[in-house]
Amino acid sequence: MKFTKLTLGTAAAALLPLAAFAQEATEEAAAAVSTSPAGTETGFILTTFMFLVAGFLVMWMGAGFSMLEAGLVRSKNVTMQLTKNIALFSIAGIMYYLIGYNLMYPGDGWTIPNVLGAFGTTGLEDVGVGADAVDLTYASVGSDFFFQLMFCATTASIVSGTLAERIKLWPFLIFTVILTGLIYPIQASWKWGGGFLDANYGFLDFAGSTVVHSVGGWAALAGALVLGPRLGKYTKDGKVNAFPGSNLTLATLGTFILWLGWFGFNGRIFANTNTAAAGGALAALVMTQLLYKKVDLTMVLNGALGGLVSITAEPLTPGLGAATLIGAFGGVLVVLAVPLLDKLKIDDVVGAIPVHLVCGIYGTIAVVFTNSDATLGGQLISIVIVGIFVFVVSLVIWFLLKAIMGIRVSEEDEYMGLDKAELGMEAYPEFTS
Repeated sequence: MKFTKLTLGTAAAALLPLAAFAQEATEEAAAAVSTSPAGTETGFILTTFMFLVAGFLVMWMGAGFSMLEAGLVRSKNVTMQLTKNIALFSIAGIMYYLIGYNLMYPGDGWTIPNVLGAFGTTGLEDVGVGADAVDLTYASVGSDFFFQLMFCATTASIVSGTLAERIKLWPFLIFTVILTGLIYPIQASWKWGGGFLDANYGFLDFAGSTVVHSVGGWAALAGALVLGPRLGKYTKDGKVNAFPGSNLTLATLGTFILWLGWFGFNGRIFANTNTAAAGGALAALVMTQLLYKKVDLTMVLNGALGGLVSITAEPLTPGLGAATLIGAFGGVLVVLAVPLLDKLKIDDVVGAIPVHLVCGIYGTIAVVFTNSDATLGGQLISIVIVGIFVFVVSLVIWFLLKAIMGIRVSEEDEYMGLDKAELGMEAYPEFTS
């Protein structure tokens, strides 16, 4: 059966009032449900469930970071990277419970009584608590704690890859204790905890281009400066020696896991998140072909991650086209930043600083392109405040750890590999032996 344009137009015109009436009725029904006790409880349950599912996805990013780092380091250091990742996730889980969550959400603000009171363990609802004993306007405290904890752990994962192949295990873990218990939650409270960046500067960072990613990047940069580059990475005549990763299959798997986890990270905003990653990957693919005459897989992987970081500050307001362009420029920045770090002789083993710090800063600025509520001044001053705080505090801690216990393995241990030297076990014993 065929329809002419006139017939379709007439039918559409006839249906428009019905559609409008249906929409109004639906809105009225939704409003009635939302204000009813049953509707409030339903909203509470759905929001709680959303936090848990999104938290599961972000937790899965821990596997992504582990696989990515295991693939990009040399065979003799794989077990160390895996150990660091399982340990840092566990440390974050404990420290965020003991101190971090209460510091991040100090209640009525950063008054002295509230801050002192924040140094205590997180309190969750009792199992089986009734609806009359909880705040039904939001979500379960337990689900919110779990969700926010995953972001805290992600910040620590960023630092791990940059400092790979030459840092001792225990100084790194001590730094992780301070990062997850104090540094991350304090600065996160300034935005997500209703602090002064949110109140005074109108700072917009929906899912953490600055609050999570640039924080991990600043901490990693401070550590890399204190730690120094790997032996043989840079020669006196300025040559840069490439140290190929042990397993690009694992690195690619890790990237796809991180890509999947980002759907939880950005809070159900799937389409823009996905297209930004695609834009970043393709931009890096084209850039490496143009610059190096061959495609570099590691750059493409980091280009996808750079696109994801770039869209994280504001994944909601762009259209698909804008989100793609935002992600694509992030991929370009990754390709440009990696050789720049090498020129500065800053050794970042997995490219975490270009991905998380450079693209984190850019992504926070990019909010002003699509969200009219953002101001360039508010975004920039917030980036600077967070950056100075995290970098300076991290730098001091790294210097203290270096002076007290040393943070770098010996030359002999570095040549041998940290798997044998620090742990006494290897990821690939048949191959490396």
